[in-house]
Amino acid sequence: MEVDTPRQENGTFRCTVRIGARSYDVTVSEDDVRALAPDATPGELIAESFRFLLEREPPGSILPRFDLSVIGRYFPEYGKEIAGRLAR
Repeated sequence: MEVDTPRQENGTFRCTVRIGARSYDVTVSEDDVRALAPDATPGELIAESFRFLLEREPPGSILPRFDLSVIGRYFPEYGKEIAGRLAR
């Protein structure tokens, strides 16, 4: 898995994640970074969020473009689990 360095655009971090031949466009707001993993960088949060997703579904089932905030709609345990994984 390769995660590009997130770039900031109007209070939102955007980056590309590559897994094999697949590419994903991911965004996360500053507020969500602070709420989900205040001690992590946006890149760390995005990378760990992909690990979380890949533990639950194959790469082909992951939406090609999404905001991290939608993960909790599909996996209610996401917020609590990702916070624990990235706590320092």
